[in-house]
Amino acid sequence: MMTDSVQRLHAAIEQAREGDPARSRTARLFGGGMPKMAKKLAEEAVEIGIAALQDQRRETILESADLIYNLVALWSAMDIAPDDIWAELDRRERLYGIAEKLPKTRSPDRSKRQRPLKLAIGETRR
Repeated sequence: MMTDSVQRLHAAIEQAREGDPARSRTARLFGGGMPKMAKKLAEEAVEIGIAALQDQRRETILESADLIYNLVALWSAMDIAPDDIWAELDRRERLYGIAEKLPKTRSPDRSKRQRPLKLAIGETRR
């Protein structure tokens, strides 16, 4: 089950993050701090999009696994447990159904965020 795999990955990342950066890619990732972690996460997402547009099924699978690894590492850096994410998914399912995304209106706890970081190709921020 995927949730079990993510839980095991999270536990392994928690253990490896304090390792020797010369021997551990996870420790090296954490050594780069949040900027490196966020960049890696974004890179993997872009690579998935490109592979999908090129109808490269196997590459999409491989890049998806990389994305999940980098996402779970970022959670670990932010002291977020997989159970925190599962609880939010459960909450959303109760409110909107399993196949729906939250509407674009902001809840009070998200009020600090400005507009979403979604720009069309060629669009610039105002």
